[in-house]
Amino acid sequence: MTTAPTGPEGVWILGDQLHPQQAALASLAALVPERIPVILIESSTWADRRNYHQQKLVLVWSAMRHFAQELRVRGYPVTYVESDGFAEPLQAWAKQEQLSQIRLMQPADIPFRAEVEKLGSTLPCPIVLLENNHFFWTSRSFIDWATGRKRLLMEDFYREGRKRFRILMDGNKPLGGRWNYDRENRKPPKAGIRYPTPLYFPPDALTQAVIQKVKQCHGQHFGSLTRFDWAVTRSQALQVLEHFIQAKLPHFGPWQDAMQTGEDFLYHALLSPYLNLGLLTPQEVVAAAEAAYTQGGIPITSAEGFIRQILGWREYMRGLYEYQMPKGYNQNNFFDHTRPLPNFFWTTDTDMACLQQTLKQIHRHGYAHHIQRLMLLSNFALISGIQPQAVEAWFHDVFIDSYDWVMQTNVLGMGLFADGGLLASKPYAASAQYIHKMSDYCRNCRYNHSEKVGEHACPFNIFYWDFLLRHRSLLASLGRMRLVLVHLDRMESELIAQIQAQAAAWWERLQPTPSERSPSPAQFVR
Repeated sequence: MTTAPTGPEGVWILGDQLHPQQAALASLAALVPERIPVILIESSTWADRRNYHQQKLVLVWSAMRHFAQELRVRGYPVTYVESDGFAEPLQAWAKQEQLSQIRLMQPADIPFRAEVEKLGSTLPCPIVLLENNHFFWTSRSFIDWATGRKRLLMEDFYREGRKRFRILMDGNKPLGGRWNYDRENRKPPKAGIRYPTPLYFPPDALTQAVIQKVKQCHGQHFGSLTRFDWAVTRSQALQVLEHFIQAKLPHFGPWQDAMQTGEDFLYHALLSPYLNLGLLTPQEVVAAAEAAYTQGGIPITSAEGFIRQILGWREYMRGLYEYQMPKGYNQNNFFDHTRPLPNFFWTTDTDMACLQQTLKQIHRHGYAHHIQRLMLLSNFALISGIQPQAVEAWFHDVFIDSYDWVMQTNVLGMGLFADGGLLASKPYAASAQYIHKMSDYCRNCRYNHSEKVGEHACPFNIFYWDFLLRHRSLLASLGRMRLVLVHLDRMESELIAQIQAQAAAWWERLQPTPSERSPSPAQFVR
């Protein structure tokens, strides 16, 4: 008869769980750190599962190495392993430490939970999962809120969150008398604005070592490592938060949707990578913004607009992910779109000024702000008919803040309406007129934002009208689309034929040869 191990309880920390109060560590707070073995595993197999941006690999691994170093300073006996996979290091560690159990904060990504379950059967002691405490809402509390509701609108959820967590509230009413200041937060870019310079952190020796490893072992991945200056520690991430509150938040709200040539960051916080790694918690980020508003100097439009991004959208997307992914959400394709992802999404080689700037920016940093993601990248993919799962996979690969829980609902639901309206009440489809209004990209573009057809017609216009024509019957069932569809009745048949012919011709010209396709699924196992 085999007896169960009676040794210490160990903690396995994943690369997106890098907070000293994360659930697994916090669950053993009654013990002195010296009695809590900890392991972090830097897996090359994980890195090559996708075409992850090289900046993402450096960020995650450098942050892990720095966190391990900080834990050692606090007294924890830390094992840090560079390995192909997770099984062998966990087995060796559990045996060496004679562990009675391994505590792990529940992975945020559902696919990795399945991997953990398989790993559990190979280990000499059980893995005990603890509720992920890197969100305001637990998975269970969101599902309880959502179950039985006739609609799952973010605005309803956001108001409930404001009341539940007592944020920007005056008794039972919202501070300022309104829940939402979105109407005031849609200003286009303004000539002459000098945006604050982001905080940059020169790579230290630990980060330099990771950069060299990624260049040598994963240099075929997407993106540039010419410059890497993201924060890699909690202390640095807190500096970024403070810089945002002081220098950017006062102006964030009105210009949060603006896009401008040559400006990669504008007034945006650049906090999402650190929130998603666990270097910062959403509670402390929201508290900092609320405190700045309370102390004066921050307009309610900016404070509320920013808090809504965290307490509203971030929590809502994660909650829907927990609620819907077990039901096959990732296979949704409402419009039955099947076109392949254009190769220029990887090469950045396009003559559309808006997409060229955004794609080159992503290649440099692994970053683009939410309107570039929604109204340029996702909008183009939606109206041109690209297969939703290919778009989601690309988003997951190239963004520095990407995880499965982030991208499935954001891309499939918000960006592509692939869920048929579960998340949004209408598709975020727009012509070049929106881009012209909210950016200066059209000023230096070879295409004309006003023309629907012809040699100089913007592809966003061609595909926008082609999208409405192709899916008119589906769109007619969406009440908010009826006013838009009326325009189709006024179109002459000759114009309709031109639009459809140009849309088809655009795709014919774009088809890559086999040698041009990049990267292939065989290169990076999904």
